[in-house]
Amino acid sequence: MPKQKTKKSAAKRFKITGTGKVKHRSAGTSHLATRKSKKRRRQLRGTDVLSPVEAKRVIPLIKT
Repeated sequence: MPKQKTKKSAAKRFKITGTGKVKHRSAGTSHLATRKSKKRRRQLRGTDVLSPVEAKRVIPLIKT
């Protein structure tokens, strides 16, 4: 049976940390930033960690 391929779209969007958590870029950061408050823009910087429920769905897409 052939090997399972990694879902490249998911691999580009998510990274797995050393402890097994899943990092992702915050939503709403790509454009239309002027209408967002300064506090909201500041909090959207950097990366977030997925909830364990969502991570359970993403990890098999990356680790195949």
